[in-house]
Amino acid sequence: MASIEPLPQQIQEFVASEHEGPIFMINLLRYREHAGYPDGSGAAPCTGREAYARYAAVALQKVADAGGRPVWLAPVQMSLIAPEGETWDDAVLVEYPSRQAFLEMVSKPDYQAVAVHRTAALEDSRLIAVGPLVSPAGGGSPE
Repeated sequence: MASIEPLPQQIQEFVASEHEGPIFMINLLRYREHAGYPDGSGAAPCTGREAYARYAAVALQKVADAGGRPVWLAPVQMSLIAPEGETWDDAVLVEYPSRQAFLEMVSKPDYQAVAVHRTAALEDSRLIAVGPLVSPAGGGSPE
């Protein structure tokens, strides 16, 4: 099932999280062949990747304004462990100083206005919040 926007329950769980400090957002992106803008949007027809570039042109400044930074963006080569047929075009990692900084950014009207390009661009996506890097050499273990 495609997931483009978070469900209200997912937002509530994220808001209620007790995580403090920096947060990283892993974005997995699959673009539409043709962007799916709503009628009356006024957006010129384009590919999904082009629509995402329209979003990113503004969103990157909003991330910086929130104290965040893109860590990396890379094309996905292949999925080694995934359901059959699940593919992604790009993977993006973005760091924010806090969960609150991310929430404030996405709730601002100027961010929401540009998010129409993200929604139009994507056939499917995942947004996964993770904490700071835990180095196995430093003794940290997810188990």
